[in-house]
Amino acid sequence: MDADYLVVGAGAAGMAFTDALIDHADVHVILVDRRHGVGGHWLDAYPFVQLHQASSFYGVASTVLGGGRIQRRGPETGLSERANVSEICAYYGQVLTDRMLATGRVEFFPGSEYVGDRQVVSRIAGRRFEVSERCRIVDARYLSPDIPAQTPPPFEVADGVRVIPVNDLPRVDEAPSEYVVVGSGKTATDACIWLLARGVDPDRICWVRPRDPWMLNRAVVQPDPVVFLGMAADMMQGAAAGSSLDEVFLRLEDAGVMIRIDRSVTPTMARAPTLGVWELEKLRSIERVVRLGHVRRVEPGRLVLDDGQVTVAQDAIVVHCAATGLKNPPLVPVWRPDAITVQPVRAGFPCFGAAVTGYVEATRDDDAEKNRLCPPSRYGDTLVDWAAMNVRGLRATAAFGAEPDIWAWANGVALNPARVPPELSDTPAVVETLARLQSQVPAGVARLAELSGLDAQDDAAR
Repeated sequence: MDADYLVVGAGAAGMAFTDALIDHADVHVILVDRRHGVGGHWLDAYPFVQLHQASSFYGVASTVLGGGRIQRRGPETGLSERANVSEICAYYGQVLTDRMLATGRVEFFPGSEYVGDRQVVSRIAGRRFEVSERCRIVDARYLSPDIPAQTPPPFEVADGVRVIPVNDLPRVDEAPSEYVVVGSGKTATDACIWLLARGVDPDRICWVRPRDPWMLNRAVVQPDPVVFLGMAADMMQGAAAGSSLDEVFLRLEDAGVMIRIDRSVTPTMARAPTLGVWELEKLRSIERVVRLGHVRRVEPGRLVLDDGQVTVAQDAIVVHCAATGLKNPPLVPVWRPDAITVQPVRAGFPCFGAAVTGYVEATRDDDAEKNRLCPPSRYGDTLVDWAAMNVRGLRATAAFGAEPDIWAWANGVALNPARVPPELSDTPAVVETLARLQSQVPAGVARLAELSGLDAQDDAAR
């Protein structure tokens, strides 16, 4: 294979990187993925999943997912559209065909595995290919998520118990006396909402939540600069005033930024997906919540957990939503001699981070300069992780945002949640919101760095 780049992984990160790269550099790219098509884990996602964020924040920079449409009916009327799994898979297929392959500068090899040493093996034909020394390897799999459909339950299952991944919920053909939903994150909340929407009584749902999560109010994470930047200003103001991370989150709850399902429990989990207020009300109707740690074993009529046991119906269906999701591997420089390792370079919004990385690769020559502009961040799931992610993300945004060309490009890209379109930049509401944000950021970042111990951690790592 003769190419300038070998991009390993055609999921969200690999597609966003490749799209931005070929848009700004005359290069030839080989894209490989072990799955049968593009779209990554979406090809194996549960059938009722939707994006938890606005569609326009997801996908690739050149093509807006959903066209920026607003919801016209339902409980989220007035909020940005959120694509479902079939729409996302179709979108990525269209981007591959109409955008990438049409250039003649991208080749796609599905069902292929990168095995190292610049070699790719077809999982179907068994053929082995090699790329030349000049070809740069791009690892877009570093954060590839573990999902229930491909991950066995992280607990023992005795004979006679029915345990299904969340993907199989729509295939249930005989209603049990009880559903047991295992997991604390977005997948578990989706499963609960899906069951409730199909008429399952809340009393017939047992929800095993090893930890309670903080979630972002979806109404304030929207592609409107006044709304999104106003939320960011509230976040920085709450951070600056907090004496502890628990207090910071409580202040953000008061400001309408963060929400929690049970106000009597202080959450310790902060991956912070978005949640609609209407979903929150439905989730609060489930009163049988088990907080005894992680499930260790499931037996007929019984759950064995870290801190005790719980009786459940003999015919209960246990819904596995306990996969780890996005991985949280150690941070490495994005640009190294052996590979470009795509990682988050701002707080959240992985597609924008991957697109920024592709743009910087296309427009800069020096790897040290590229690493300065795009220092990696990470997601994690604790309050400390969340604080550190926001500090790293804001510092990175300041670095690449200080470059005039990156700033101009980012403001024209719908993937960028903090963009200010030129036609809105002088409006009084945007000017006022930006001024408030800029006044809050220094103290907010400093306080989050202190509360998370981030600078001490990075000094020790260095």
